Amino acid sequence: MIGKMQNTLAVILAGGRGSRLEPLTRDRAKPAVPFGGLYRIIDFVLSNCLNSGMRQLLLLTQYKAQSLDRHINLGWRPYFCRELGEFIDVVPPQQRIDDQWYQGTADAVYQNIYAIERERPEYVVVLAGDHIYKMNYESMVDFHIQTKADLTIGALQVDRESAKQFGVMQINEDNRVIGFQEKPEHPQTMPGDDHHCLASMGIYVFSARFLFEQLCRDATLSGSRHDFGNDIIPAVIGDHRVFAFPFRDENRKNDAYWRDVGTLDAYFEANMDLITVDPQLNLYDNKWPIRTYQPNMPPPKFVFGSEGDMDRRGEALDSIVCQGSICSGGHVRRSILSPGVRVNSYADVEDSIVFEGVEVGRRAKIRRAIIDKGVVIPPETTIGYDVEADRARGFMVTDSGIVVIARGEHIDGGGAFRHELSNLSANQ
Repeated sequence: MIGKMQNTLAVILAGGRGSRLEPLTRDRAKPAVPFGGLYRIIDFVLSNCLNSGMRQLLLLTQYKAQSLDRHINLGWRPYFCRELGEFIDVVPPQQRIDDQWYQGTADAVYQNIYAIERERPEYVVVLAGDHIYKMNYESMVDFHIQTKADLTIGALQVDRESAKQFGVMQINEDNRVIGFQEKPEHPQTMPGDDHHCLASMGIYVFSARFLFEQLCRDATLSGSRHDFGNDIIPAVIGDHRVFAFPFRDENRKNDAYWRDVGTLDAYFEANMDLITVDPQLNLYDNKWPIRTYQPNMPPPKFVFGSEGDMDRRGEALDSIVCQGSICSGGHVRRSILSPGVRVNSYADVEDSIVFEGVEVGRRAKIRRAIIDKGVVIPPETTIGYDVEADRARGFMVTDSGIVVIARGEHIDGGGAFRHELSNLSANQ
């Protein structure tokens, strides 16, 4: 690690509640939600940092951080060597400046300004820990240096309707930002394109001294929301060098891949894409690997069927099956099984996401469902075949009909359930 990246510190905002992902975020922060069977959402931004040569990371947490903290300790600390000045530090709210929780994205960074200044970086990269994408941040830092920018904003083209949920930028021919509106009701489209807007990805490269000055200035303003999009950026575009850096996707597909997965339906769709023949997100890319904690478990196993009983045959078709899982005479189609899942004889699992440690009982039938960690599905249980009946039984059902069963739910043989807090552990 030499040069500019050695003098670059990444600050990752990983404290989001993820309330629209309830009940998956009932016991964990959004960045800690599992994705793709083996990963957590936070693994994508951390892999981007590692692949970009960034070895100094501060991870700012806030809500329900225990699961995330454990994941970092188990899966990520071995990649960083303290003796070489490398680190990934999980930083809970210190309340050293204020006794309140973080008021906004800028306030989260400001309340940890001492930890940032202590490392004496030249550049600070501010990242969100709850998005799924592949990006080389070194290219963005290079652009920031070449343009002599005070602030560089990662930019993504989105359709006009989606732009209402983003900060929207206007730029000149040199990519300098000349206008910025946070989540506008009527977004301004790009010149020559009435259907797309230039949106902020929530990825920022700051010259460190400039960042400190702006955070301290904003902290004194009583009317500020202490947010980068609402306050910091609009205040600096007139008098300082602020540039937009177009998103360069390392996913190597025709269309750029960036997902927020902020709702249960969006989360389900992004996971189901992974089991297609040619998924939009390539997890099998050795040139830009996505790393995570790899549990020490045996390989997946599929048993029964050789005796000729076609109804009792352990199989998984068009699916992802992680280590430690056993299809013991059960059928799995177009689904994702996380580590340690067991599907028992004559059971059917279709179009579903099954988290770690779930057991599916004999002759149970599951379709279009998300089953959280450690849930036991009793024999003969049916889920996802009648969404109105599922709602009546107390299950969470999304607008598109996905049934979600939370961690800690105890399902009775008749299909009713109750929430058991006593079943929860630190490993969420």
